[in-house]
Amino acid sequence: MSAQESRPIATFVRDAWRLIRPAHWLKNAFVLVGLLFGHAWHDPGLASASFVAFLAFCAVASAVYVLNDWFDRELDRQHPGRRDRPIASGRIGGAGAAAIGLGLSAVALALTRAPALAALPGGEAGDRLVLLLALYGVMNVGYTLGLNRVPVLDCMMISIGFMLRLLAGTWAIGIAPSRWLIVCGLAITLFLAFAKRRAELATLGERAGQARPVLARYSLPLLDQFLSITATAVLVTYSVYTVSPDTVRIHGTEDLLWTLPVVAYGVFRYLYLVFQRGAGGDPGHDLLADAHLVGTGFVWLAIVMWALGHGR
Repeated sequence: MSAQESRPIATFVRDAWRLIRPAHWLKNAFVLVGLLFGHAWHDPGLASASFVAFLAFCAVASAVYVLNDWFDRELDRQHPGRRDRPIASGRIGGAGAAAIGLGLSAVALALTRAPALAALPGGEAGDRLVLLLALYGVMNVGYTLGLNRVPVLDCMMISIGFMLRLLAGTWAIGIAPSRWLIVCGLAITLFLAFAKRRAELATLGERAGQARPVLARYSLPLLDQFLSITATAVLVTYSVYTVSPDTVRIHGTEDLLWTLPVVAYGVFRYLYLVFQRGAGGDPGHDLLADAHLVGTGFVWLAIVMWALGHGR
């Protein structure tokens, strides 16, 4: 193959890699939360099954990104930050997008039949994961086809998508999900979703409704109230989770309470970034780009591991 022939292939691969947004796979870490808080990381079978579920959600989430970018290509061309995306810019056409999306969906489905899932007691883990992936896919098709234009519901659907990830790492593989952990997860994801909408509205101003129609139905004061409510909900629900009798019983310790100041700092730091530095538009990037938030994450994880190890 000549250099001239290989160059377009390399360009397509690079654009395809950008299209599936591997940087956003960080969001699928919600699948692994059940392994940590279900006190099951020491079980090789559950750990393997949880990682397979994580990979399956990475694949199906990337397929959804392809679908969204195809339907939003005209709107993306009017957005200063999205107009250079592979589909919006025309570098990847319909046939290429369809091949990538269907290929990723096939990978996700194949992963649900992985030996790590089949080996779990009951043999139903794969079927449960298929159900959750299907619900995620159907929900996102509805989101792409019009529900993303309904204020509040658009953010609720984003949050529900994260709840399905959480269930994939708990119920699907046989780990009992904590009710307070699910409620806290809902609050966190709503908080991040409303922060994203606020950042988009503040950045785009009068052009916001052209780039994302639902933004025309929001206002900064309204989103500020939503952020205040959800930030409070995060702190309250996480606090209750750490002292819940079920949490203490499962982990054999009350020391998770010591993570609360770290979580509070993380929430307030994120609010600072949103209001003072215009962050929030890309939560995954923001969480990794800010040294304070990265440090907060490591400190939180260290305290969690100490508390759980100390308890057992």
